[in-house]
Amino acid sequence: MSTATHDDASVPAEDQELVTTANARFFRALGDPTRIAIIQLLLARPHSVSELVKELDVPQSRVSNHLACLRWCRFVATERKGRQVVYSISDPRIRDLLQLATRMAGANLEHLAASQRTGPDWL
Repeated sequence: MSTATHDDASVPAEDQELVTTANARFFRALGDPTRIAIIQLLLARPHSVSELVKELDVPQSRVSNHLACLRWCRFVATERKGRQVVYSISDPRIRDLLQLATRMAGANLEHLAASQRTGPDWL
């Protein structure tokens, strides 16, 4: 399969399961409030782990685990600056994706945020 982008109609039937699994994991990687918060901070500017810990007020190990997930999924990239590792967004289209999600949720933001059917315990 080439690395070009595809829509569902252009994906060969034998690759559809791969695409479906990849899409589910793509959205699952974005399905955590802490990871979304990290992405939003990184959209503003690159941050070190310690800066993210301070901004989010969560333990360093939790931030590091979320960053590892985001890095594995290629949402974020790293750059070493001396002894410090700085994280940044690797694909600026993530901003458009989050803006689209916010528009789609629209008037249902409170309802979706309170949902017990889509939360981490349900998955």
